[in-house]
Amino acid sequence: MTYPDISFVIASYNASAFLADAVRSALDQRGVAVEVIIVDDGSSDDSREIAEQLAATDPRVRSLQTPVNRGPGGARNVGIVEARGRWIAVLDSDDLLHPDRSRRLLDEAEAVQADMVADDLMIFDDSRVAKPSLFLDARRVERPGWIDLAAYLNETRMFGRRPNLGFLKPMMRTAFLRDHAIRYDESLRIAEDDALVISLLREGARYRILPQPLYFYRKHGASISHRLSGANVDRMRAADDKLCTAFSSDSALARAFAPRDRALTRAWAFTHMLEALKARRPARALSLVARHPTVLPLLGGPLAGIFRKLRARIAPSRSAPLPDPKAVLFISRQRLIGATNGSSAYLIAIAEGVRAAGFVPHLLQPSPGVFGRTPFYRLRPEMAVFATNEVRGAIRLGGWMIARSPAVHLAAARGVLAGVLRRAGVRHPLAVDRKLPPSISAPWRREDLLAVADWGRRRPGVAIADYVFQTEALPYLTNPALRSATVMHDLFHARAEQFAANGDSVALLSREQEISLLGSADAVIAIQAAEAAFVADNVPGTRPILVHMPATTVAVPQSGDPDVLLFVGSNTAPNVLALEWLFETIWPRVLASRPASRLEVAGTVSRAFPVPPAGVRFLGLVDDLAARYAVAGIVISPLRQGSGLKIKLIEALAHGKACVVTGITLQGVEGLLSDAVVRADDADAFVDAILALQADTSGRTALAVRALAAAKRHFGSDACIADLRGWLNEPSRVRSRRDPPYTLEAPPPAPPSSLRA
Repeated sequence: MTYPDISFVIASYNASAFLADAVRSALDQRGVAVEVIIVDDGSSDDSREIAEQLAATDPRVRSLQTPVNRGPGGARNVGIVEARGRWIAVLDSDDLLHPDRSRRLLDEAEAVQADMVADDLMIFDDSRVAKPSLFLDARRVERPGWIDLAAYLNETRMFGRRPNLGFLKPMMRTAFLRDHAIRYDESLRIAEDDALVISLLREGARYRILPQPLYFYRKHGASISHRLSGANVDRMRAADDKLCTAFSSDSALARAFAPRDRALTRAWAFTHMLEALKARRPARALSLVARHPTVLPLLGGPLAGIFRKLRARIAPSRSAPLPDPKAVLFISRQRLIGATNGSSAYLIAIAEGVRAAGFVPHLLQPSPGVFGRTPFYRLRPEMAVFATNEVRGAIRLGGWMIARSPAVHLAAARGVLAGVLRRAGVRHPLAVDRKLPPSISAPWRREDLLAVADWGRRRPGVAIADYVFQTEALPYLTNPALRSATVMHDLFHARAEQFAANGDSVALLSREQEISLLGSADAVIAIQAAEAAFVADNVPGTRPILVHMPATTVAVPQSGDPDVLLFVGSNTAPNVLALEWLFETIWPRVLASRPASRLEVAGTVSRAFPVPPAGVRFLGLVDDLAARYAVAGIVISPLRQGSGLKIKLIEALAHGKACVVTGITLQGVEGLLSDAVVRADDADAFVDAILALQADTSGRTALAVRALAAAKRHFGSDACIADLRGWLNEPSRVRSRRDPPYTLEAPPPAPPSSLRA
């Protein structure tokens, strides 16, 4: 017998503008089986028709109706009775969910045996004028925590200083609700969620709160929760009067309840005072102020609203950013200075392809972690491909990005000191080079996610995550019509065994984790055919887009100086390990056989080595490698552990160079380049290949000719971006990432009679 993990209950009243998006966000929950129960509560718009259409197109959706309007609590009671899931989750008809919310809450709840579990709210303005914000305060966001009834009462005060936990949207264990015959108080049109949580806690439910903002709470003009009325507050007071009586026998709960009761009385007086003023009954308003003088500070809110309206009449109002379907937002957490390493060069090439396809690329780097220990850097000219370039935590002065955080500048100073001490031969803890963890795979901070949500107010048509680790942020753009892609860069799970002993410069993922992350976007941009095939075979519903690294080729092959070898690479584990192998087992033998040989090493990889070996010259970061390629007679790539990016190989071919490479370097492009390079997988073969090309000018020239021809044939700009151009220009459509629908083999157990509508 199969039942869903979670039943989403949606009370729908005149929700036609948002209902379909809310339902899709529930159906798109990953890693859980769900059902969605829409209860239309007497809508006068076409919400009911929308609900019935959704139910007709997806067996996981059911559409129900109340005979008369019963309010959100009454509608949800109908859904609770019909629910077949092990857990019940309330979703407001105008809100959205992060696709991983249910899995994360469910895992936490079952790991700690919770009966209720909730998360933080990411609040976004439907008009897109106000900036997004997070709900919980700093005291609740450090780690998951429990909350008991006394603590809950203390944090659910009307107009209190701390966030009112009654606004959270907990997921509840269905069995606990039914075993204790708990249902919503239908007399309440506001704060019905709060009353339900109190009922659950009174019966001993264990309530867990997670700090992650995974529920997206939409604010708009018709939001019920922001419309207090005297009648609604009267009902809330009546409900709390019953609680006061119930808590009177428990001194601890009575003490916790008293401040909440006083806050509600204050809110009651304030609401009725405002209604008296609107009804032009000043005597009634003054009477309420005289009896409840604490309402006066609350007038700040309405007065601020009046001031905003007056200001709007005098000055032009701030308008929402206009949606731009041609805008393509790149979300990256690698430090992007220019085409200074393989992954940066590839991302910039994709951005250039986006421009060539008629779209406008923008770059958002939402984490200050991109600075690492570099307090400032200068953007290279190629970064101009991005129409905008925003780095959170940066001050931009012309082409310079400067870190705001003093900690970055202090870390830079410490790094310089460590380098000086090491070069001086000083052994001291201060001389130890402590590398920072890679920023691209670091855990997302709440402030990072808010930066993404803020950019989402501009409503880009497409978002591209730079590495799978950035897919976590895509839902925070809160645009159901958004199309998204992930730049794959590499198959990280395939590196696990290779890097088990030496670690990885980025991160290791299991096969299952990587497939899940790749499936988080509509499409995956792959640099080689083998990776695109992996996506096609293993990530259903996600389109692979093959984008080879485009190459700008030279006019004629360049045979170069046979005694000059060139290696190009950034300071990453594959390149460092390749050079270590080269220096230990290959280069000494080449130098012994041909003493005039010299090796030039370009790129930041030289930072991993204190001094160059004999015959080796460290060039560091070179702005323009064309001159170095022209001089070199042989380009080498002795990679022994995988990297999916073949950018430096393609660059060498485009310069018409003879290349000696390992099979790891060729992975994914073997079929394209087998005749254009010399492959050597062990030290003996690598030494022999280098020496043979040094001695054979005609053979080296012939290899350079084949290299240039292969670059022109397979890596021309138009051919490389053809698939990307086609995807970008496809009609926009909402994608549903649905799990296989479950089937019910028998009717669910009947709920207690006390819960039946």
